[in-house]
Amino acid sequence: MSASSLFSLGTKALTASYAALATTGHNISNANVKGYSRQQVELTTAVGQASGAGYFGKGVDVTTVTRAYDSFLTRESATANSLAAMDQSRLTLLNQLESVFPTGEQGVGYAAGQFLNSMVDLSARPSDAATRQVVLARAAEVANRFAAAGSQLDQLQLAVQEDLKADVARINQLAAGIAELNQRIVTAQGVGHAPNDLLDQRDQALADLSAKLQISTVAADDGSVTVFVAGGQTLVMGNRANTMSVIADTSDASRSALGLTDNGFVRRLQSQELGGGEVAGLLRFQNDDLVDARTLIGQMAAALAGAVNQQQALGLDLRDPPGSGMPLFATGAAQALPDAANAVNGAGQFIGQVSLTVTDASQLQASEYALVADPGGAAGVWQLTRLRDGLVRSIASGDVVDGLRIDVGPPAPAAGDRFLLQPVTRAANGMQRVLDDVKGLAAASPLSAASASANTGSASVAALRIVSPSADPQQSASISFTNDSGDYSWELRDRATNALLSSGVGTWSAGTPIALNGFELDLHGAPRTGDAFSVTQTQFPASNNGNALAYSALRDAALVGRTALSGGGIGGGATITDAYAAAMADIGVRVQAADSAAQISGTVATQAEAARSARSGVNLDEEAARLLQYQQSYQAAAKILQVAQSVFDALLDATSR
Repeated sequence: MSASSLFSLGTKALTASYAALATTGHNISNANVKGYSRQQVELTTAVGQASGAGYFGKGVDVTTVTRAYDSFLTRESATANSLAAMDQSRLTLLNQLESVFPTGEQGVGYAAGQFLNSMVDLSARPSDAATRQVVLARAAEVANRFAAAGSQLDQLQLAVQEDLKADVARINQLAAGIAELNQRIVTAQGVGHAPNDLLDQRDQALADLSAKLQISTVAADDGSVTVFVAGGQTLVMGNRANTMSVIADTSDASRSALGLTDNGFVRRLQSQELGGGEVAGLLRFQNDDLVDARTLIGQMAAALAGAVNQQQALGLDLRDPPGSGMPLFATGAAQALPDAANAVNGAGQFIGQVSLTVTDASQLQASEYALVADPGGAAGVWQLTRLRDGLVRSIASGDVVDGLRIDVGPPAPAAGDRFLLQPVTRAANGMQRVLDDVKGLAAASPLSAASASANTGSASVAALRIVSPSADPQQSASISFTNDSGDYSWELRDRATNALLSSGVGTWSAGTPIALNGFELDLHGAPRTGDAFSVTQTQFPASNNGNALAYSALRDAALVGRTALSGGGIGGGATITDAYAAAMADIGVRVQAADSAAQISGTVATQAEAARSARSGVNLDEEAARLLQYQQSYQAAAKILQVAQSVFDALLDATSR
């Protein structure tokens, strides 16, 4: 072996040690860089040289520099981080939503209770102007509370839109960066070695992208990756990135959706296919939690306003002359929103029309509805889906469902048209007190009941309730008991002419009202044969409190969410304060569940990232040990060159003599 061979061995050893030192220094420098993967030099033994005395080694060759990378751990970390980001973004908004339903005196339920309680004072002093002014003030307060809640929900909707725009802008930036890195990686890999730092940058960009929107990737042979979102839609392919945008939801333009522009065509992405990421959390909050909150508060607003206005119409106010009470509240109207894809005419107006009319506010449900042509029904049959619980039923135009009359057309919608029905979604936003005149409060009942002076039984008038607009003050009713068992006969006569209008018989029992002509008469005690009672027009409305008593009874009445029973009756429902308590509980449960989900997914994401980092991250203690190892190796290689130089010098000296 010549001196030149020794020089070659030393040079290769020195080169290998220098490469290891440089790579270790690179690791130490980037130890705190997010997404950096530890690198190491790959060495191979050079092929030995054959001689008569055997093979003599020719040193070491530097093959390449690789990075510590595990595709499975990297993918699991990105997926876990995507789910954690979705849960956290939803939790943040739910915490804000909870403030719309405050407890105690700041809540809508308290204000509604105070308003109905003020009716008790009105029943005690029906003609007192100050008492009436208090009632109007309480009415304004409860209306303002509902409207404020609706406004807060609008602000949350705006916050969702702004967050979506910010996230989409970041998604587009990351997608463009990934496309550029794809191009650089493809070019760099042309020399036969992996560009580790570029690969790390791309992996980090993919991780950042997955935090915004769950993705799936497919690696190509040339080193590029294709990125898919929303169940297979292409976001990045090679060096080309498609653009995402925030667009109006087709069913309700006030809500947001995601669009993906591919070859100039904007494709709407289905929110249920997004998987995870901040964007998915924002859309889930908007489409589920925020809609439910709107319908819950809207259901209460519509039910309270409907019950109060209905009771107003059944009473007498203090105007001159007295009349039936004018509405006390106004609420946002029920609306049917056509889908953006519905058929339009030449002027760009939707052809099909659907109108909604509230027939019984107490039966309105906290839900929106989807209306489409019934796929299995005949012409004129529609499929109605209650979105809160998925209940599906077939209806015809004019049918009443959950206290809502649905009229389809004219003109009739085209086949395939869709409508989003919102009976109570905007009810709270539009709630206001519309009665300003204290004399307009209808505290008096249009009818008054009295017992005959000759009655011998213990029965007396307990209460007279007007239950229907059919109660006509121009008609007088007389009730005469024909025996002690409670059998009676009744007559309705024209008040002005005393002409008999109708008559009949009935049986009364304790605790059961006598129902006639739109009113219900309750009796205390037991009537005797010949006892009589009369129901006539109220002569002095200023001193009558019959309707005010009915108002005060609304406090404990099941006003909200009653349901029609199959037998034709009405069941269920809740008082206004109980309904508000249930709404608070609903939102509170969502917050607790979201908080638990965020903690669990956050822990899983932390563990997944720790597993990835343990495989790919830089351990400074290990790198420091390697630094000493490679330093000694470098010094030993330098010693080889020093020895080779001495041998070469000795040879030169020997040959020069």
